[in-house]
Amino acid sequence: MALGPFYVADKIKHGVGMRGVALFMRHGETAWNREGRVMGRVPIDLDEEGRAQVAASIPLARGIKPDLIITSPLPRARQSADIIADGIGGVPIIEDAQIAEVQYGRWEGMVYDDLIDDPDYVHYRKHPLETPTPGGETIAQVQTRGVEAVNRAVAANEGRRILFVSHGDIIRTILCHFMSMELRNFRRIRVDNATFSAIQIIGDFAEIKFLNLLPDPGRAFVAPFVSKKSKPV
Repeated sequence: MALGPFYVADKIKHGVGMRGVALFMRHGETAWNREGRVMGRVPIDLDEEGRAQVAASIPLARGIKPDLIITSPLPRARQSADIIADGIGGVPIIEDAQIAEVQYGRWEGMVYDDLIDDPDYVHYRKHPLETPTPGGETIAQVQTRGVEAVNRAVAANEGRRILFVSHGDIIRTILCHFMSMELRNFRRIRVDNATFSAIQIIGDFAEIKFLNLLPDPGRAFVAPFVSKKSKPV
């Protein structure tokens, strides 16, 4: 067999520090997702399709068996957490504002076709680590608060499986941290709505268990929305 598993087994056996499993789920789809509209901190609810999407992930959640759910307080995340908790048997839920969506400020409500020509967005798109959104956050600051939330929760619930129900970009940044991947590459990680990712944490080491697990794998190859500008005339 390959030698990689030996290294991981040694880390799991001899690693020092906090231990636990952090699971990540992006909230279910909303009408704004399908429109390519920036949500940010706008309190958008799941629609019927989004609720059905989350419900379809319940069998996966049962297999993952989280002991605790920590959710962003934004409605679309909290509603997703409630559906999962009810579907797997009443797992306790805690809200944590540190895993809420990026603050996008004046971009919130804008669609992709308008945003793509916004000079501030053009600059942010090229330099997201150093350039704050109109809401006042760089993607590096987003990662910092997300990682702090995960580390705090794992330390307080050692040995337990914690499901964090959050948002696309913040999940990407957290995964970059635990994968020891440069943050500038965060957009290379696909995080679809109502999907699961997992890491096992042992001290300063983390093993990725799976990424973007979804009940209908074909969805991972479908564009999340269609830009009107990209449609043929």
